[in-house]
Amino acid sequence: MEPIRCGWATSAPEYVTYHDEEWGWPLHGDDALFERLTLEAFQSGLSWITILRKRPAFRAAFAGFDVAAVAAFTAEDEARLMADAGIVRNRAKVAAAVRNARAALEVPEGLSALLWSFAPTGPRPRPRTLADVPATSPESIALARELKRRGFVFVGPTTGYALMQATGMVDDHVADCFRAHPEERY
Repeated sequence: MEPIRCGWATSAPEYVTYHDEEWGWPLHGDDALFERLTLEAFQSGLSWITILRKRPAFRAAFAGFDVAAVAAFTAEDEARLMADAGIVRNRAKVAAAVRNARAALEVPEGLSALLWSFAPTGPRPRPRTLADVPATSPESIALARELKRRGFVFVGPTTGYALMQATGMVDDHVADCFRAHPEERY
């Protein structure tokens, strides 16, 4: 019997795998969270499936999302990225990735600790349907404000909330999704 999943996760095999094996699992580490922050920014205005399918090319193009390596990218690296058909070639988003890597290096407590400091605490109501899942939260608004204050770009409240969902800072699996009930794994 096929498990019940969040409605967004059933339209493509890549979505099924992403939903079942990644989305909503707690993720830590500066490089891992920098990757997610960068990919969420690249997704802005596009479908997530586009980014998901290009993720291997993004990883290759952005040095595995090693924060220090991306922070050292030069204008020549940005030109290389703009010529790479394997990724989304958006000049502002490419420049934002480099700028955000540089900003991440300046975070004394580390990017992971900073991002997780905005994770909500205490119980939250589980969304019953996709219509109940918010696009932002007070925490994502505060996160976006703090990231911008620290020099990050392409980090609005909606992008921040998507990051929080993807990395397990919030659990927005709908009530009938098997991932909402980890004790009932299939």
